[in-house]
Formats: sequence, structure tokens, C-alpha cells
Amino acid sequence: MTRPKIATAAALIVVALLAGASTALAAGTPEQRRACRADAMRLCREFVPNAKRIQVCMEKKLDQLSPECRKQFR
Repeated sequence: MTRPKIATAAALIVVALLAGASTALAAGTPEQRRACRADAMRLCREFVPNAKRIQVCMEKKLDQLSPECRKQFR
């Protein structure tokens, strides 16, 4: 997968993660996507493009998420 395709997949994954984290976040604002994209790729890249598995991975690694992303899971 090329870098642009990975970035696009990561953005879509973050939207799905945010939607699963809270119904209020279902739309996934640009700020929410920016908050978690790097963490998703750093911690759970092996699960791309499976959004549910990425969400589970990130929830298990909540203590490793950046403070900005961690807020999105609360």
C-alpha cells in the first residue's frame, strides 16, 4: 500500500474508531481525526483496515495514547 493510500485508510479508520468510541463523535471532526491518526498508525497499524480491531487495539493501549486521542475514548 502506498503512503497516500495508508494516510487515507488511517483517516477513515480514525473516523470509524471515533464513531465506535461515542455516538456523539460519529461524524468525526477534523480535530478528532488529527488527535488519533498518529496513534492508530503507531500502535495498531497491523490491523489496518479493520476498524473494529483497531478500536479494540487502541482501547487496550489506552495508557499509550496521546492525551489528545485518549480524550476521544472517554
